[in-house]
Amino acid sequence: MLAMCQFFHIVDSMIMMPLGDIFMSTFDLTAGQFSYLVSAYAIAAFFSCILGIFYLDVFDRKKALLVIFGGFSIGTLCCSFADSYLLLISLRLGTGFFGGMLGALSLSIVSDLYPFQERGSAMGILMTGFSVATALGVPFALYLAADGNWQLPFLVLGSACLVVWIGIYVVFPKMNKHIQTLEKNRSLRSVLNSVLGDSNQVNALIAGFGLVLAHFLIIPFISPYLIKNVGISQMDITYQFLLGGIATIISSPLIGKMVDKYGVMKIFITTMILSFVPTILLTHIGVTPLFLTLVFTTSFFILATGRMIAPNTIITAAASPSSRGSFMSFKSAFQQLAIALSAFISGAIMYVGEDDKFVNYPFVGYLAIIFGILSIFLVRRIKVAKGN
Repeated sequence: MLAMCQFFHIVDSMIMMPLGDIFMSTFDLTAGQFSYLVSAYAIAAFFSCILGIFYLDVFDRKKALLVIFGGFSIGTLCCSFADSYLLLISLRLGTGFFGGMLGALSLSIVSDLYPFQERGSAMGILMTGFSVATALGVPFALYLAADGNWQLPFLVLGSACLVVWIGIYVVFPKMNKHIQTLEKNRSLRSVLNSVLGDSNQVNALIAGFGLVLAHFLIIPFISPYLIKNVGISQMDITYQFLLGGIATIISSPLIGKMVDKYGVMKIFITTMILSFVPTILLTHIGVTPLFLTLVFTTSFFILATGRMIAPNTIITAAASPSSRGSFMSFKSAFQQLAIALSAFISGAIMYVGEDDKFVNYPFVGYLAIIFGILSIFLVRRIKVAKGN
C-alpha cells in the first residue's frame, strides 16, 4: 500500500517537469516562471512538514495516512480544472501541503516495521514505487497529455488516488505502538529539542538537504532541455521515463541488498561518483540521436536513484523510534525546501536564448556535482541511534 502511495505521489510531483514545454507554451511562461510552478508544490510541502514535526507522532499512522493521502488525492483532482497559471500554482500549493508529508510518513512506517539490518532492502522495495511511477505512470500521463491536454493526466491520477484511499481504509493495519513511547508532557519545545538538540539528527538533516540539492538541480529542466536543445519530441520523452523506470525497478532492490551486504558508505560513494558521468553528459549534449540520449537518461535514472538508497538507510536510523515521526517531518521539510531552492537556482541560472534553446545548463550540472561531493562528507558523520 505504501508503494502505491509513493507511486501516485511521485507521478504527481514528476509530471510537472516533463510537461514543462507544454506549460511554458500554454501559459507563455519564462524559465523562471516555470520554476515557480515546479517549486510551488515543494514550498507548500515544506510548511506542512513543519506542522508534521509536532503532530505526526501523535496519531495512529493509519489515520494520519488517510488524512494526508485524502487531501493529496483531492488536490491532484482539482488541478485538472485549473484554467490559468495563477489558479494552477494555487492548486499545486494545496496539493503540496498534503503531499509533502507522505514521504515522511512512509519512511516512518517502514522504519517502525523493519530493523536497521533489514532496512536497506525495505528502502529498495519502497523505491520501486518511484521506479514504477517513472516506468509506467509518467509515460502514461505524458501519453494522455500528448495532444496538449495537460489537464487529463491530473483527472485520471486524482481519480485513481481516491480508489487507493478506499483500499488503505479497508486493508491498512493500525499502527499506534509508537504513541506509547511519547513523553507525557510533550510540548513543541520538547519536540524541537529532541531533534535539534541532537547533533546526530542535525547532521542527518544537513546531509539530506545536500543530497536533494545534488539530485534536483538538473532534474526540472532535463525534459525541456532535451526537447529544445537535443531535438527530442514530447512523445519521445515517454521513452526516457519508460526505460529509466524499468531499469530502476530492477536496480533499486539490488542496490538495497548491496547496502545491507557491503555497508552504506561503500555503496553510497560508488553510486554517487558514478552518477557524475551521466550528469555531465546530460547537461552538455547538443543534438544527439534518440538511442544515445536514452542511454544517458537511463544511466542517470539508475545511478541517481541508487545514490539515494544508501544514505536514506542511515538517515532514517539517526533518530530513535519515539521521535522518528518528528525527525522524518524535519527531513521532509528540509527536502522540500531543497527541491524548491534547486528549482529557483536552476531557473535563475538558465534562460532561453535567441535561438530558442536553453543556455547555461552545464553550470547547473557542475553545481549539482559540487553538492554531491559535499554530501559524501556529510553522510559519513551520521551515526545509527539506539533502538534501530
